[in-house]
Amino acid sequence: MEKPWATLGVDLHLDLGGSRLRRGLTDALREAVRSGRLAPGTRLPSSRSLAADLGIARNTVADAYAWLVAEGWLTARQGSGTRVAERAVAAPDSDTAPRPRSPRGPTHNLEPGNPDLASFPRAEWLRSARRALSEAPHDALGYGDPRGRVELRTALAAYLARARGVRTDPDRIVVCSGFVHGLRLLAAVLRQRGLRSLAVESYGLDVHWGVAEAAGLRTVPLPFDELGTCTGGLAGTGAGAVLLTPSHQFPMGVPLRPDRRAAVVDWARGTGGLVLEDDYDGEFRYDRQPVGALQGLDPDRVVYVGTASKSLAPGLRLGWLVLPPSLTSEVVSAKGGTDWSCGVLDQLTLAEFITSGAYDRHVRASRLRYRRRRDQLVAALASRAPSVRATGIAAGLHAVLQLPPGTEQSVVRSAAWQGLLLHGLTRYRHADVAEVAAAEPYDALVVGYGTPPDHAWSGTLDALCRVLP
Repeated sequence: MEKPWATLGVDLHLDLGGSRLRRGLTDALREAVRSGRLAPGTRLPSSRSLAADLGIARNTVADAYAWLVAEGWLTARQGSGTRVAERAVAAPDSDTAPRPRSPRGPTHNLEPGNPDLASFPRAEWLRSARRALSEAPHDALGYGDPRGRVELRTALAAYLARARGVRTDPDRIVVCSGFVHGLRLLAAVLRQRGLRSLAVESYGLDVHWGVAEAAGLRTVPLPFDELGTCTGGLAGTGAGAVLLTPSHQFPMGVPLRPDRRAAVVDWARGTGGLVLEDDYDGEFRYDRQPVGALQGLDPDRVVYVGTASKSLAPGLRLGWLVLPPSLTSEVVSAKGGTDWSCGVLDQLTLAEFITSGAYDRHVRASRLRYRRRRDQLVAALASRAPSVRATGIAAGLHAVLQLPPGTEQSVVRSAAWQGLLLHGLTRYRHADVAEVAAAEPYDALVVGYGTPPDHAWSGTLDALCRVLP
């Protein structure tokens, strides 16, 4: 009998071995690609055809395909089937093979942490750049102050006081090239001061934890419950500093409660500790007044870190540290001695952009656009996926979608198979969270609604609803 995929010229010759079917099929397909038996671009049989030929359930094949798409060995596009990813195949006798990558990005992108780049205010930014450059003194183009241009530091001090309740002056602001650069500077200084550990939230970004650990600081996760991060036990961690996202916890989306904000400040005052405040999306709050920066409670114990990555674009590579007086000289020395990193022209442009009022106008327009998207997301879930609940939606550019137990990984794999990029909550959980958890972890997605451009938003919502249980 002719094989169902004979017209495609594909004979898989799969040996499933004695392992469980889905795992055996996944391993066999992966090995066929790794060894070069399945060439890049080869179209695989449909899940129905392969399941019929092997005498197994179609879902088993579909799960194996989805898993390999998520790993990058295969690609899947509507209308063109499932194919081997376009990549250089390692020689059959090679001990290791490079992880394959899809030649194209996803069809739909719900990755959190990114704004709508299509809405970047190019015309107004260009006008600000022209004004800034025409008015800049000649010495502005020199090496200058490692803290950054005074024009930008002055503009930031005024804006942050007005919009975020930050108490500072231009001399205590250091311009950096984004949050990670700022955290790297802070971690190096803290380690030089003799600190050995940094308390962090149970859910966050592993790249931030990695920066701290690369500087020699052990990261200690704090308990997390239904009310957010628990700060009352900081004294028991042995940490000399804590990294928090108090205005809008990432990724869970809850603000730090007033009593817990007070507790962390009391801890810092009582122990001489420092609080590192990541205010990554403080401008975007929708249903009530913005939560002010924690730094306003104690400018001597809290380091405020902000960036233009969410409000404008991460490609600008502009961020800022608002430092306590006791820390300023050490951070300036660390920055000036190792890496300047911040282009003067972009600093001058952002200063002009802020002082001209263009920044406020852009933030207001963005806030309305993101709120509209959030509302459309919530409405789509209510009508098409009522078993999925959206939380953490009062602010920011993402939502947490709580899933039925045991479904997170299958939804993520199914999404990858259908060209939809999204992340599961497990991705953001600290490795040691089980030791300190105050509440049971649950299955969820972290869905960013800032990334898709306006013209793609409706289609992206449809793609999301199709993969939800």
